[in-house]
Amino acid sequence: MFSNYLIGLREGLEASLVVCILIAYLVKTDRRDALKPIWAGIGVAVALALGFGCALEFGSQELTFQAQEALGGSLSILAVGLVTWMVFWMRRTARHLKSELHGRLDAALAMGTGALVATAFLAVGREGLETALFVWASVHAASDGTPRPLVGVGLGLATAVALGWLFYRGALRINLAKFFTWTGGMLVVVAAGVLAYGFHDLQEADFLPGLTNKAFDISGTIPPDSWYGTLLKGVFNFQPDPTVLQVTVWLLYLIPTLALFLAPTGLGQRRTPTTAARDS
Repeated sequence: MFSNYLIGLREGLEASLVVCILIAYLVKTDRRDALKPIWAGIGVAVALALGFGCALEFGSQELTFQAQEALGGSLSILAVGLVTWMVFWMRRTARHLKSELHGRLDAALAMGTGALVATAFLAVGREGLETALFVWASVHAASDGTPRPLVGVGLGLATAVALGWLFYRGALRINLAKFFTWTGGMLVVVAAGVLAYGFHDLQEADFLPGLTNKAFDISGTIPPDSWYGTLLKGVFNFQPDPTVLQVTVWLLYLIPTLALFLAPTGLGQRRTPTTAARDS
């Protein structure tokens, strides 16, 4: 449940910040007449994300077991790729997100209503589609027959909306760069579990070999139905009897991705006085 709460919080807060920046800029520049097109674009983006999530959930139920596992595995791998790109992108552009959105909004204001709707739709829609896909993959991986994964996502999104409103009202200030660094690092750990589970799905669909080749089996020590087994499953997508391929994929993704993500942003890019003088 915690991992799904984290996904909802992280992804939802990104979308909330985008909305807050767009709305606050229009209010500050006395362009309240442009608020309706912005809200229309946001509404279409949210509806598209919800529709995409429903299509994934209900559409997959009509498939055979093998097709469901193949679809689940493929989309899990795609979701991990998207969320990995997203956390690195946000780490790099968090400090400049406000000015970037302001520039896009200025251009849209000059072009008219349709451009405003498109700007809001594209700014929020990308976050919404990424969120829907990764939430579906994570819930699919952590599903234990209870609504807890979905409850976790819902609570995370609700928290994100509340934080976004507080940011807009000026009642809350936090270091967003540090926030996105810490939550991004935790999201990489969650993504590693989703990726490993995705490969397990492909093994169950007979797309990949090695389903019976277990790396280890500690089900006796950590029973999947115990409270601590459920906790590990919910937080890290932990499986007490993973295949060799799952463990290999988990390690090959987690170690280099986390190392790159946590490395100093200016590593290898420090300018010498000579270089600075030449550039000026």
